[in-house]
Amino acid sequence: MSKEFYQNNWDEFVERDLLRLISIAADEDVSDVGDLTSLALIPSSGVGEAFVVVREDSVVAGVRAIPLILSTVDSSLVWKAESSNEIYDGKFVRRGVRLGGIVGLVRGMLRVERILLNLIGRLMGIATLTRNYVNAISGTSAKIYDTRKTTLGWRRLEKYAVRCGGGQNHRTGLFDAILIKDNHLAFGQEKTIYNPAEAVCKAKNYLLSRFGQDEAQSKIVEVEVDNLDQLSQVLAVEPDIVLLDNMPPEVLCQAVAMRNKAGVKVELEASGGVRLATVKAVAESGVERVSVGALTHSATSIDIGLDWGMRN
Repeated sequence: MSKEFYQNNWDEFVERDLLRLISIAADEDVSDVGDLTSLALIPSSGVGEAFVVVREDSVVAGVRAIPLILSTVDSSLVWKAESSNEIYDGKFVRRGVRLGGIVGLVRGMLRVERILLNLIGRLMGIATLTRNYVNAISGTSAKIYDTRKTTLGWRRLEKYAVRCGGGQNHRTGLFDAILIKDNHLAFGQEKTIYNPAEAVCKAKNYLLSRFGQDEAQSKIVEVEVDNLDQLSQVLAVEPDIVLLDNMPPEVLCQAVAMRNKAGVKVELEASGGVRLATVKAVAESGVERVSVGALTHSATSIDIGLDWGMRN
């Protein structure tokens, strides 16, 4: 079985980042003054119920965050899951579906509204775009991966949303794996320039000296190549993954044939300028991985609204 990067599921690390973002978002909205409109118009004792409604067909992501958002912003607010629709992260839903309801003080609901809608809409946009890419390569053996082209402070949450859409996570951070790119090759430690094969060998030796045999073997070593000559060189030293940078499908096919002929256990990743219109052809080349920065840097937020139910 091939090595895999850390996959971001809903865990304490995601919740930690979420709490930081909620704190920043709440401060942006009310500062040390408060919600002037609600203070002027809404009685402090006013309670009600509102529903979080999806305005367009989309993939759910971040619904697990909602109770934490509510309890952090206003402890009077209670989340009521929409049990009749069995809403969960990763589910495809149609326009008009309720994700659930909020019951509590109206001032609290109005304070949390934009924080909640911004966050959930963003995550669902990423999940929905990812699902489109995953569906586009259906029938191939390739998988869709994200990149580190994420919003500052949002990385684990955005990568979690990619997972909700059926995609895979590339490395979460620089700590997560070795990925040798052009900028690393240009500034070698002992000489001006490394070739990719030399860099792979040096990286493997570094991992062995730092972590020991067992842990070093669990770490991924990936290297970027720009052409088939470089690929031929690195296949001989067997990195875990070779990133094929900005190669058209016909060259990707040649790269796959070259790897197969070499008989090595090296996975190939296509990257660079992959679009929804071109991803099928890329995946059909036979590469195992297709990384798409657009999943996070170009996703459009899903339109979600807060609709009033009862009021007292």
